[in-house]
Amino acid sequence: MPSGRQVGRENLAIFQTWLASKTEPEFRAMVNRGVLSRREIAKECGFGQSALSQNPDIKEALEAKEDELRHTGVLPPRAQKLPDAGGELPLRETGRQRASIDAERLSRLELDNAALRAENSELKRQLEKYALLDEALATTGRLLR
Repeated sequence: MPSGRQVGRENLAIFQTWLASKTEPEFRAMVNRGVLSRREIAKECGFGQSALSQNPDIKEALEAKEDELRHTGVLPPRAQKLPDAGGELPLRETGRQRASIDAERLSRLELDNAALRAENSELKRQLEKYALLDEALATTGRLLR
């Protein structure tokens, strides 16, 4: 049975191989809240999320890669801590990818809304015809039972 240090070295080797196999667009797809998704990394590497925070070598390599990705523009810059903000968190900019997803969703919902409005007005028009027929039958005393 391998010791904890051996498992840590194996995990580091797996992580470094994983880092070398990824391209910039793949890293861009893994961005979550301004950092790479730890859950996705752990799942793709085949070890637990705790290895990313408890193994100092993996932690250092991940931070170095994230700094490199920040420098190339894949990740947004780190949020600056404001000492005189009085405990307020700085406003963060939504990512470009999330904004494009939201824009697509908005346009799809607007199209659906327009289609439903058209269908609703058509059904109201059809109902008007039957409302007049029902009123005529009621005035002549020939209501359907």
